[in-house]
Amino acid sequence: MKKVIYLVFSFSLIVGLGGCGVGKYKTVPKPIKTTFTAVQIETLIEDDALNVRAIEIMDTTGLVYLTSNGQFGMYFNKNAAVTDQVKSVFPITVKHDTITPNFRALAVTKNRAFGVSIASPALVFNLDVDLHKNTVVYQENHEKAFYDSMEFWNDSEGIAIGDPTDNCLSIIITRNRGKTWTKLSCDVLPKAKAGEAAFAASDTNIAIVGDKTWVATGGKASRILYSPDKGNTWEVFETPIIQGLETTGIYSIDFYDENNGFAVGGDYTKADDNVANKIKTTDGGKTWQLMADGSGPGYRSCVQYVPNSNAQQLVVIGFKGIDYSSDAGNTWTHLSDDGYYTLRFIDETTAYAAGNKKISKLTFK
Repeated sequence: MKKVIYLVFSFSLIVGLGGCGVGKYKTVPKPIKTTFTAVQIETLIEDDALNVRAIEIMDTTGLVYLTSNGQFGMYFNKNAAVTDQVKSVFPITVKHDTITPNFRALAVTKNRAFGVSIASPALVFNLDVDLHKNTVVYQENHEKAFYDSMEFWNDSEGIAIGDPTDNCLSIIITRNRGKTWTKLSCDVLPKAKAGEAAFAASDTNIAIVGDKTWVATGGKASRILYSPDKGNTWEVFETPIIQGLETTGIYSIDFYDENNGFAVGGDYTKADDNVANKIKTTDGGKTWQLMADGSGPGYRSCVQYVPNSNAQQLVVIGFKGIDYSSDAGNTWTHLSDDGYYTLRFIDETTAYAAGNKKISKLTFK
């Protein structure tokens, strides 16, 4: 919810050296049956200057991350076929003129990465590992510009969303692998309510299943914008989540399939409050119901379905800790007080989490 730069990274050099495909795509083997009772936490990167809200899985190779102090990094797991020369490149400090970007969002495709940062004016960069090859491919000069989250439908088509600059949410779309970006007119988008915006808390304001897209807003109004056709047409659905203040509403949304979705949030200034901060849909986002109202976790900044869990298992994370549900959000188990901002699953029992001063590997048991 402040002014933003978004940066587009060309990953061709990394892919060429590391031999890895980059992208966030869900696989669907047989559902798992095990429920979790504990989490083992292994700190992978620890630094007092580290502050990370933007991470993505890079196939079996490891993790891509962006930081609030302009660093673009990669963590390679032990089995990754990557040379020490490649590993030594990271992290890279990104700058534009005198601006050090404060990154809040990241998207990766097969051979590119895209990042979003707080700054003004709003700029889209085509950014290579060779920083001398950076080019600006989009610029938006508006004092209210603030982009919160980014995601891709496929290797060519992507979306970034942000706070309103006029009377609708800001949405930009690329259809040509990030070479150019176009901002949607308010004529094709639902009108924003007074005080409605979005949160740059965990880069999970957008959920995509196939061509279908759900965007969560927050603030004085907290709703779901829905597109069935990769951003060409839009409608909007109301939610019962807590709203009415600038700090309230949905902070994160995830969909398991085209019908089952979950959203979390609350009020980060009242992080222990657990009233009206967890909601679920089973009809593709048209209607939402409160879950575990008055029980379970309070404010959380990220929710993710456990892969291959038949829409039953969820993990939520925030600076107050890690919580787990095995029954689609009806009841919750608090697994750890260890705080993070964002989370991505590697497989059915393992995830990466990032936050203030650390990036960790979580193993659920």
